[in-house]
Amino acid sequence: MDVCYLDNHLLVVNKPAGMLSQADRTGDTDLLTHAKAFLKERFDKPGNVFVGLVHRLDRPASGLMVLARTSKAAARLTEQFRQRTPDKRYLALVEGRHDGAGHCVDYLVKEDQQVRVVEASHPKAKRAELTWRALASRDGRTLVSVRLQTGRPHQIRVQLSHRGMPLVGDLRYGAKQEFDGRNLALHCYHLAVDHPTRRERMTWQQAPPATWDGWFEQEIAELLTHE
Repeated sequence: MDVCYLDNHLLVVNKPAGMLSQADRTGDTDLLTHAKAFLKERFDKPGNVFVGLVHRLDRPASGLMVLARTSKAAARLTEQFRQRTPDKRYLALVEGRHDGAGHCVDYLVKEDQQVRVVEASHPKAKRAELTWRALASRDGRTLVSVRLQTGRPHQIRVQLSHRGMPLVGDLRYGAKQEFDGRNLALHCYHLAVDHPTRRERMTWQQAPPATWDGWFEQEIAELLTHE
């Protein structure tokens, strides 16, 4: 467990790329099970340990996640995410050279584990909104910061790819370059939520993992310093 914050109500962790947020049919290691085992050992708790999953990160992405340690905290955090009050910001490495910034509104449909952009009139369409900003370009890659307004499955991956900016390593959505052989260059570096009992705003930041291999290290350090 890469623990960023822990109290009686919250557990904030830095999820590694390649780890599931919660168990699925593969039976592979997942963050929720790992967190329960961590808390059980840390506090020498008998029986089951409660951990509430209130949001998710795609398996091949890394970064900050908040977990609830009580049912009350889980309910209040879930309501925050439903009302879109948390502040989630991501860093992505995308293929190609890109400049400027953009505000994206699309309508997405998920079918057979694949997400695609559709017309707003599609009966299963879900609105997806984000803003992005190019921070730097080098050697055929661009560092992009992304701020989510909605939280749809594969949202950043699909919306950026739809605009000719596939994430490095995201072969499913148009990338031609591998990243580390199995994951993709997407990291949640900034997370802010209201504490479920104290009601004060809490913010955490985390640099991308070593698998980013020093790409845009200086630019990322400056971003983390000034946000």
